[in-house]
Amino acid sequence: MSKPVFLVSDVHLGAVPPETEAAFRRWLLYAKESAGRLVVNGDLFDFWFEYGRVVPGEHVRVLALLADIVESGVPVLLMGGNHDWWGGDFLRRRLGVDFRQEEVRLSLAGKSVLLAHGDGLGRGDLGYRLLKLVLRGRLSRRLFRWVHPDVGAWVADRVSSTKAEAAKPPKSGRDRAEFLMRWARERLRQDPSLDIVALGHVHAPVVEEVEPGRYYVNSGDWVRHRSYVVIGESGKPVLHEWKG
Repeated sequence: MSKPVFLVSDVHLGAVPPETEAAFRRWLLYAKESAGRLVVNGDLFDFWFEYGRVVPGEHVRVLALLADIVESGVPVLLMGGNHDWWGGDFLRRRLGVDFRQEEVRLSLAGKSVLLAHGDGLGRGDLGYRLLKLVLRGRLSRRLFRWVHPDVGAWVADRVSSTKAEAAKPPKSGRDRAEFLMRWARERLRQDPSLDIVALGHVHAPVVEEVEPGRYYVNSGDWVRHRSYVVIGESGKPVLHEWKG
């Protein structure tokens, strides 16, 4: 019997308490033994930027675990989110993960899956879309590399809203979550060959069967929920919350 696919997103390491990171490391050890494939759908880190020869050292234990999982024979796919899109050769070559920066369609557990973090999808949100073009542009990345890593991390911490979001009532951000759900439903209806649309970004865990055997999946987050999704041989996604 083949092992299932584990799907997780929005861990936001660096903005969550140390005990959350410790729990996530325990979950990675569990995934290493139980999963046939691990997919991290964006925002593993609250901030990640590769400076060429400098690697952020705050989460070295998680990075080492990811490398160990890959070496054990479990493929790891890491999507760049709106907080950690700026990865590169270190993740791909040193850790051996399959790091992607754009949405991807692939086969998981025999199902055709559209995988995207979820930021900037669909129409609207013009201001963010323009900012995204600037922040991810080649010139912006080159200029940021000249900033000392400590200063860059300090700036990113001030810009991030993750800690503030964790202090808000759970209802905050519901409009965006509902928008992504509608977007996913529409993609499934437009493309009958798709079985699953898997997103993250909005920190709202959900598995919805849009049509028989076809699903919208949001793996949620570890800021509030410590949630993840398992796709087994049946191809049916199942939502879990880590208690370990």
